[in-house]
Amino acid sequence: METGGQNWFERCILPDNTELQEHTLKTDRIIVIGDRCRIDYGLEGSEIVVCEFTTINGDIHAGGDVRIDNFCEIHGDVYAKEDAYLGEGVKINGRLIVNGDLDIGDDVQIEKGFEAKGWISIRNPLPVLTYIVLYLVTLLGIEKEEEISEIMRKLFGYDEDETTEIPLMIPSNSVLDMETFAVPKSMSIGSDCRLHGNIRAGSVSIDMGNTLFGSLRAEGDITIAPNNEIHGNIHSAGDVVICEGVHVLGNIQCSNLTLNEEARLDGTIKAPLGVRIVREKC
Repeated sequence: METGGQNWFERCILPDNTELQEHTLKTDRIIVIGDRCRIDYGLEGSEIVVCEFTTINGDIHAGGDVRIDNFCEIHGDVYAKEDAYLGEGVKINGRLIVNGDLDIGDDVQIEKGFEAKGWISIRNPLPVLTYIVLYLVTLLGIEKEEEISEIMRKLFGYDEDETTEIPLMIPSNSVLDMETFAVPKSMSIGSDCRLHGNIRAGSVSIDMGNTLFGSLRAEGDITIAPNNEIHGNIHSAGDVVICEGVHVLGNIQCSNLTLNEEARLDGTIKAPLGVRIVREKC
């Protein structure tokens, strides 16, 4: 699965009402964690999917299914209100509690034991991406990779015009520790989120009504929609757009700055290519 499917996990998406608390990344939607990530938080969502070679340093709580791919390590407990799927070589350093069925692969270690109220099958569950692709091929009769990639883009892509609830997506090779939320490429943050930590990304777009306790740093552009509160500095190698009602409790450094006259900045501005003060609302 090193083909175009990998592009499905290139963008970080934090949907509306996401909370990054002191010890838990929480949403009421599906959480999809890409491969080779390190997450120093617990996860709480409607369903949780963790791709291979990822480490989660916290508990996992799912309102539905939990699917953990090959050779992942969970430093905490895992709770699934429905079914659980554990791939080969998964290690859970706590307890596993499953209200439904349990599919478990070879060489799985569960340090503090497990409870499963449904059937227990000892076999290697399909890797997450393979499972999704085979499901689509069987259900829809799709054979061409381009068609599969288009379906996956619609399922996991971000489009403001779509009403479908998008999952919380953490791309491959991301690092979330107690100080920094670092993703390799772009990040989109929905509305009414509350996040703790310094964000590092290729580019950042933030919807309305969020509170961020930390700084923003991007190699590309940063766009902040109305009525956000940023408790930190903003640093971009590209352009920064700040809309009305935004309060930045720090400094701004970028190439170009577009600042609405109804925004508030407590710190200094450094923008070598210019600052533009605008009246029109975003």
